Amino acid sequence: MSRFFITTPIYYVNDVPHIGHAYTTVACDVLARWHRGHDDEVFFLTGTDEHGTKIAQAAAAHNKEPQAYCDEISAKFQESWKSLQITNDAFIRTTAPEHVRAVQTFLKALWDKGVIFKARYEGKYCVQCERFYSEDELIGGLCPDHRIPPETQSEDNYFFRLSEYKDELLAAITDENHPNHFKIFPRERRNEVIGKLKQQVNDVSMSRATLTWGIPLPWDRSQTTYVWVDALVNYLTAIGYPEDTPRVQEWWPADLHLMAKDILWFHAIIWPALLMAAGIKVPKKIFAHGFFTVNGQKMSKSLGNVVRPAEMIKEYGVDGTRYLLLSAFPFGSDGDFSIETLKTGYNAALANDLGNLISRALTMAEKYCDGKVPEGQERDLLDLVLKDLSAVDALLEHLQFKDALTAIFTAVDRVNRYIEDKAPWKLAKTAPQDVGPVMRQVLICLKALTFYLRPFIPDTAQTLWMQLGQPDYIKNRAVEFFDNPKSVDLPAGQPIKRGASYFPRK
Repeated sequence: MSRFFITTPIYYVNDVPHIGHAYTTVACDVLARWHRGHDDEVFFLTGTDEHGTKIAQAAAAHNKEPQAYCDEISAKFQESWKSLQITNDAFIRTTAPEHVRAVQTFLKALWDKGVIFKARYEGKYCVQCERFYSEDELIGGLCPDHRIPPETQSEDNYFFRLSEYKDELLAAITDENHPNHFKIFPRERRNEVIGKLKQQVNDVSMSRATLTWGIPLPWDRSQTTYVWVDALVNYLTAIGYPEDTPRVQEWWPADLHLMAKDILWFHAIIWPALLMAAGIKVPKKIFAHGFFTVNGQKMSKSLGNVVRPAEMIKEYGVDGTRYLLLSAFPFGSDGDFSIETLKTGYNAALANDLGNLISRALTMAEKYCDGKVPEGQERDLLDLVLKDLSAVDALLEHLQFKDALTAIFTAVDRVNRYIEDKAPWKLAKTAPQDVGPVMRQVLICLKALTFYLRPFIPDTAQTLWMQLGQPDYIKNRAVEFFDNPKSVDLPAGQPIKRGASYFPRK
């Protein structure tokens, strides 16, 4: 049995979750479910980042103490992930005592190795990003992401000797034989990181003297750990660092860190360098997806276009929301969530194609086959459907969620066309002996589809599984199926249950 350790970034609690957070988290959940279905032992981690200036300011704006504010917003994230059927194995909070211990242990080890030093720092700091920017990174003097002028800050800080790891980082990314080799995707993000490493790389401030809402440095309690260093250590905390060494050795390095592209610098340069300095292996793969807009505009409170997961669930249901988040545009690229496009995609793929297929198949099984799986030997349709679905594995390996869904719905379309071509309603009048074999193939293909649908739309897959008369949960049978997909079958005479329609049109 292989292990698969996947992480979302931990999300800032300066506001309640929106669909940007859901986009990343649902993608991770699909991969976690897919790996579990292939008999991998999975550890799926998400959580909340609860320290820093931005959090202290948000708490003050709500007239609350920082911890009380963090408790409230962190709970909102956990509620949202539960509503979206997210199957995370752990939810970490950076205010938890075990994380504080982990951060201080990690930093003390770096301090003892001499890779941290104290100096005067003056720079441009964006509170919203919680990061310093060099002049050449600013656009017209503004933060490139938030389009606001950063604050000029000057204070005595502790610095991490990032510059000393420039060459090793470059080698680790470009040389597959390097002992610390790690991959960055998509390719344009990899090229971006390599480009930065080929330029001047400065040492980075890793503490703050003026911030109180954070983790004190273990050797100088007048200084607070820079929020990004604090946050990155969460990936180790969650697997037992520093106390549970055997568990850390079992799970580390992480197989995949998944995030949006705005935090690639921290994950692809600072985090691996910190790990190298600490003598800890670096993550195996980093994937930074693109940004998206809503109706052509960046989500903004001032514009009133921030979309919350609950709003999408109310409109499209849990499975509809999960499907739409990953089918709207290629994962990794920038894209736009248009309200009209979402509605069109929902009606076309879910209501018309999949929903109609399930409804008509189960209705005809009830009408023409006495509500039972009929007998039959033909499997030509199943062979073609399994060939369509065979592309999904490689596509998900490369996080091509939209293309994976296209492969699945190609199979759905194939079954729909088979029904149209065979026309069981006509056969019932002209060649009733042929109806059973036709419907048997359709029902077996539906069973095969449930295994591929489950990572994306789990409720639909489980409901269909039960309507096909299966005795337990689909997840208990996934490994058996993927070991030999062609063995999928349904016993003749097994009762089929027709239920409520799927995905009502919008």
